[in-house]
Amino acid sequence: MKPFTTHTGKVAVLNRANVDTDQIIPKQFLKRIEKTGYGRFAFFDWRFLPDGSDNPDFELNKEKNKGASILLTGENFGCGSSREHAPWALSDYGFQVILAPSYADIFHQNCLKNGLLPIKLEQSVLDAIRKKANVEGYELTINLEEQKIIDNDQLSESFTVDPYWKDMLLYGKDEIDLTMNYNDQIKKFEEEREATFL
Repeated sequence: MKPFTTHTGKVAVLNRANVDTDQIIPKQFLKRIEKTGYGRFAFFDWRFLPDGSDNPDFELNKEKNKGASILLTGENFGCGSSREHAPWALSDYGFQVILAPSYADIFHQNCLKNGLLPIKLEQSVLDAIRKKANVEGYELTINLEEQKIIDNDQLSESFTVDPYWKDMLLYGKDEIDLTMNYNDQIKKFEEEREATFL
């Protein structure tokens, strides 16, 4: 994973609650074995009309949301099945940060494991950001080290993140990398265990 320290990006608003993982990445696209290439299928049933053309009514298809890397959405985001493909699709689509009042637990953890930062904020803060995001090109800066969200219009909000996941994101490590930090101890254990059976 790439280290996540500070990110500045445009905000797209998906003002919907209970967005489930089957809407984020429909089941028919789960046949790939790679982690990449899912972005083109993200929100497929909402993004496209039956003839394959863009759905002009879908929020993320609006011109002002093109190129956004921060997604602001509603409560219980990522509910439904526990598919890890959902954060893969969001990341591949271009999102690096999600802002919501609440998340499904497994989805929240899957995001962190895959370098996507899900931030929980009070609804009043989200409402204020949503209003500002109506302006073309509105951007936020997320500073993970300081756990701060700022904009160019006096917004400054703190957020919480588990220290374990914060370190993983800051240093661009996943759980395999963490395990490899104990490589010497693992090797020693294996050698001692092998010796007991000789």
